Amino acid sequence: MTYENLDAKLVNELLGNGRASLRSLAEELDVSVTTVSNHLRDLEEEGVIRGYTPIVDYGALGYDVTAILQLKVEGDALPEITERLREERQMISVYEVTGDYDVIAVGKFLDTDGMNDQIKKLLTDENIRESNTAVVLNAVTENEQFELDVDE
Repeated sequence: MTYENLDAKLVNELLGNGRASLRSLAEELDVSVTTVSNHLRDLEEEGVIRGYTPIVDYGALGYDVTAILQLKVEGDALPEITERLREERQMISVYEVTGDYDVIAVGKFLDTDGMNDQIKKLLTDENIRESNTAVVLNAVTENEQFELDVDE
């Protein structure tokens, strides 16, 4: 096999099985274990692959409420607010965005009382001018990643 698209193919294999051994990856990609190891190391050093982690189904653990928070923030307080949200254990995603709001955060909660308590605590911050919260009724797809295009 040529090494063309090897990095993309390696990433795609890992998306299918993040626990795959170097040997099984090498066999699947038809290259040596050393080649896989070297390319994997390079992808990690470049930050393309940032780690290996389980995909947790929070709903199966009782976190039945997903909330999407939209916040308008005083301009110079944006870094402070996003950092505070990032540090909140149950906030799984925090985005600075364009549009009507400055920040969108997604959180997982055991119940609506827990969600309500955390949101109320957050809204005591004087740098948050306005908020809008949406509760997710049904997660159609979540935490999905996509395979990279590979020119054959």
